[in-house]
Amino acid sequence: MRANPGTDVIVVGAGPTGMLLAGDLAATGLSVTVIERRPHESSNMTRAFGVHARTLELLDARGLADELVTTGTLITSLRLFRRLSLDLTRLPSRFPYLLITPQYEVERLLERRALSTGVTFRYDTELTGLSQTTDSVTAEIADADGARSTLHARYLVGADGVRSAVRTSLGLPFPGRSVIRSIVLADVRLTEEPEGLLTVNGANDAFAFIAPFGDGWYRVMGWNRKRQVSDREPVGLDEVREIARLALGTDHGMHDPRWISRFHSDERQVPAYRTGRVFLAGDAAHVHSPAGGQGMNTGMQDAANLSWKLASVVKGQALDPEALLDSYHAERHPVGATVLRGSGGIVRLAMAHNPLQRAARSLISRFLSAVRPAAAKAMGMVSGIGIAYDAPRGAHRLTGRRAPDLQLAEGRLYELLRKGEFVLVAPEGETPAAPAAPDSAVHAHWSTNRRGALLVRPDGYIAWATDQ
Repeated sequence: MRANPGTDVIVVGAGPTGMLLAGDLAATGLSVTVIERRPHESSNMTRAFGVHARTLELLDARGLADELVTTGTLITSLRLFRRLSLDLTRLPSRFPYLLITPQYEVERLLERRALSTGVTFRYDTELTGLSQTTDSVTAEIADADGARSTLHARYLVGADGVRSAVRTSLGLPFPGRSVIRSIVLADVRLTEEPEGLLTVNGANDAFAFIAPFGDGWYRVMGWNRKRQVSDREPVGLDEVREIARLALGTDHGMHDPRWISRFHSDERQVPAYRTGRVFLAGDAAHVHSPAGGQGMNTGMQDAANLSWKLASVVKGQALDPEALLDSYHAERHPVGATVLRGSGGIVRLAMAHNPLQRAARSLISRFLSAVRPAAAKAMGMVSGIGIAYDAPRGAHRLTGRRAPDLQLAEGRLYELLRKGEFVLVAPEGETPAAPAAPDSAVHAHWSTNRRGALLVRPDGYIAWATDQ
């Protein structure tokens, strides 16, 4: 087994989570190697297809959002269970919608950025084991020809999905359970266009979801309570049509499928996102129901939270390195747990089949339709806009909250965040003594006569604030 030269960080997994993280780290000047077991040109017909507002904000802070938006369809309202309508245009974001676009479009932009910042990709390479000391991590890898070698790094991040080799190598449990068996996915063309851009309903022991990609193709997801079979059981277009007719009353003339698959949905979460010098992110750390389309989004938000912390520690800029690295788990593990509960609640409503359960679904739908603050909170959590982190006792009320895209004298906040640094916002001519502000912070000013100051982290959350 030969040894390879070291790198600052090894990222295992070249999905959206891994590539966003790798690109962020390399953009700060770190050396980063990505290991991916799939061939580079492997199939890109993937499950994820929705990019929420908060994820688009993070991509905006990397100069990628506007280009990604051109690849898909914008969903400005959600109609669920034929009664509940959620108006996404009310989201307080530059991106008040759900973007429907294939995961491979997200990966294309993130890979391009990662390559431009100097990330090294090793496709067709599998992690076979790892070990760590107090100051390094050693990854054992094997390429497609079976040649084995070791790669050394200061830190390693497992973003390698639900069957994570990193998590397995650490011996970590992945507690939880299977929620739904035999979910079918298909990309099809339709003869009859649905009335709304996004169609969701559950009825007659089935539920179905249809969303347009914007290029004539539609993503269909469905489940039939009376047909619970193994993931290995073949699935054809007739089965997809039948599920749609049961749940929606019509199959909209589905034809010419380009991809059909069957899978099951689990709810699981690893107890610890950090083990020494090894971290877990995305589906390697948490997996949940596809309801709400939050899987890919939550993983990319994990990456944005971890990347600046890891870069700060590796570059020797952190005042308390261990506390900063531990804050990744402290902030993101509760978010993962919330997503598990929320997506699980949506899918259980969709699966409601007895009169009591359906009455409860109807009551919840009417409540959210009538009570605007409750609907806003629900949209905020699903879109990611409403996610906030716990602040220390006595901190300003804004600490830990997402920073909106403020219009500043120097331009939009999220354009300034493209530098990958903290942004300190204050009145013109003032430089407040923000206790957590690094020397490299970008200084910006209000475009109005507003008082007070904000220190915004590289991931767009407020680290410190004052009204003075």
